[in-house]
Amino acid sequence: MDKNKYEKNIDLTSGEIGYLWQTYQYESVAICGLTYFLQHIDDQAIKQVLEKGLDVSSKRLNQIREILTDENYPIPQGFTEGDVNLQAPRLFSDELYLQYLVHTLQMELTFYATAMLGVVKLHVQKFYQQIIKDSMKLEMETKELAKEKGLYVRSPKVPSPKHIEFVKKESFLAGWFGETRPLLAIEIAELVFNAKRNALGHAVITAFAQVAKSKDVREYFIKGKKIASKHVETFTNKLHEDDLADATSLLTAEITESTEPPFSDKLMMNFITTLIGSGLGQYGTSMAMSPRRDLGAAYSKLMAEIAKYSNDGAEILIANGWMEKPPIAADRKKIMKKESE
Repeated sequence: MDKNKYEKNIDLTSGEIGYLWQTYQYESVAICGLTYFLQHIDDQAIKQVLEKGLDVSSKRLNQIREILTDENYPIPQGFTEGDVNLQAPRLFSDELYLQYLVHTLQMELTFYATAMLGVVKLHVQKFYQQIIKDSMKLEMETKELAKEKGLYVRSPKVPSPKHIEFVKKESFLAGWFGETRPLLAIEIAELVFNAKRNALGHAVITAFAQVAKSKDVREYFIKGKKIASKHVETFTNKLHEDDLADATSLLTAEITESTEPPFSDKLMMNFITTLIGSGLGQYGTSMAMSPRRDLGAAYSKLMAEIAKYSNDGAEILIANGWMEKPPIAADRKKIMKKESE
């Protein structure tokens, strides 16, 4: 990968190392998932977008290996063929594959846009620039296919304003007592988006609960299933208060009755904690876009709940030796203590 001469002897920054390491983890999980999905697929149009997703993820891993090798930085372990059982029976429907790909592409666009802003070296910037370009193209293609198949839920319509207005009443911010204004268009969009993400998460974690080998992992997933269901209900109820249609429906009908695990408990746990991290970020964004106080309070409460759930998951990962240690700063206190002994 081409580099400017003046950057040739400049080491990767913490931001570049951190984002590349996290990208490697994410894309190696994606490869495992997409490779398994392609073992059980009937719809040829869905198969084509899954194959494109697998192709771009494989190229990204190879590019990261090239960057890190060139910088004399170790290659992460990530997730490998040992974390996926391609002989396992079908666990998800073709329709759920498509829903999964739409939402994971949207999730990764948010992360990669952040990464693009956090890297400095030109060749790393170009890497993320290409990632974003490829993800945007595939997200649009996948979303169009979901719309064509009637699987993409659109946000409810709002009336077109007859003229420009400015906010005058304090009730614009209210939400607990007294007069409460209707939801803003952006608030509706965020409620719908979060409901759909949780419906997908509910389906995935339900399937994982069916196939998990460890009792602790299975119980953790069952708890997460209940949380996701409650969050879908919370967002839907907010829409109902303004006589708006449901944001989504649960997708458990798209799961088979298989109990044979296609993925290792390690991979499934790491994937769910990644979803939780993305969800926390999305809730924060939604809260910032929602001036109504009751919505801010609701998002804050939901964030606290999934943050605790995430912490419980991290404890399971650490206890089982499933959490690969991310790049970390030098422990100067420990170093100085050793030198003084």
